[in-house]
Amino acid sequence: MGNYRSSRRDFIKTAGATIAAPYIITSNALGNDTVAPASDRIVMGGIGIGNMGRGDQGAFLGRGDVQYVAVCDVRTGARNESKGKVDGHYKNTDCKAYNDFRELLARTDIDAVHVATPDHWHAIMVIEACRSGKDVYCQKPETRTLREGPLMINAARRYGRVVSGGSQRVLEDYRGIVNQCWGGELGPVKSINVNVGPLSQLCNLPEEATPPDIDWDLWLGPAPWAPYNGNRCSGNFSTNGNSWRSYVDYSGGGMTDWGAHHFGGATFAVDVRELQPTDVVYSEEGGVWVSLKYPNGIEITHNKPGMQNLQVVGTPGEKRESKPVPAYKGQGGIYGDFIDCVKTREKPFRDIEFGVNTIAVSHLAAIAYELKRSCKWDSVKQAFVGDEEANRLCDRVRREPWQL
Repeated sequence: MGNYRSSRRDFIKTAGATIAAPYIITSNALGNDTVAPASDRIVMGGIGIGNMGRGDQGAFLGRGDVQYVAVCDVRTGARNESKGKVDGHYKNTDCKAYNDFRELLARTDIDAVHVATPDHWHAIMVIEACRSGKDVYCQKPETRTLREGPLMINAARRYGRVVSGGSQRVLEDYRGIVNQCWGGELGPVKSINVNVGPLSQLCNLPEEATPPDIDWDLWLGPAPWAPYNGNRCSGNFSTNGNSWRSYVDYSGGGMTDWGAHHFGGATFAVDVRELQPTDVVYSEEGGVWVSLKYPNGIEITHNKPGMQNLQVVGTPGEKRESKPVPAYKGQGGIYGDFIDCVKTREKPFRDIEFGVNTIAVSHLAAIAYELKRSCKWDSVKQAFVGDEEANRLCDRVRREPWQL
């Protein structure tokens, strides 16, 4: 991306010497108080322009240092509406609209993309974007399975890409708890509890006629073939049925959808973002709940009876040295943080590794609930220790040709 932007500057510098006819530079190209010069703008496209994608698009489109040039969605209506929004903003018809994300990623003029598809697509699209030389802002939850996480991290590092997760709540909504923990007010922290759910469920909705304005096969992608039903692919925020967020083929349910926020806040507050649990303890004492223990002794509990969401157990009366709380870079919240890091090549606040480690907590707990027993997790080998039954749940079968 850096070399590409330099070549554009070089072109502008040498154009006067090579073009005899008058060369007119528009005011938009030169920039102004609210819009950066063309050579300094990040060229972006969006993949998946539904509920969250529409919000992400609006955030990036409103930035003067972004030039938004392409949209992709498998639904004709959403695609056209999204293109219209971009064209209206720039007062032209230049935005290109795509049905297939691979066509958008093949464009060499695009620096970065945001991805807000259903969760079962995230890993494939993020990895392909990295291979295509694009930086990525990916909506949470970043992964559908445990196996996907290391592959996404490896792609970001191998291809030198900036990849940010999309949970703004980690810093913004839970700042009070984070400040207490990092400021040492609670003494050395022992544990934090997260109340979130439910787990995703099987989908047995009846077949409906497939509307002409959706590419149903591409919407399913790597998921098992299933008949069209409007509630199967609905992007509403319910996790109790009648939305793709509810069903195992596409999502981990509330456990991963809201879990990305709550476990993200918890791992940040108790400062285990760089780690993954090693012991996953299933308990039916007083109710059904799970404890996830880290190698440094910190414990995150899920739905522990009698505990509130994000309730911290500290050590009153003992001192803990305070330390500064990490913050967003740049201006404009989590979106500005991503754009700033695209320019500087620093790691963003929700670097993909932090996002993967967060959602691994959700996946590990969900597996313990499914098996109704405890497990041991080796974060180095990314496998359960001596547990073939649990290891079979680390990934899901994908339809051809969508393999990782």
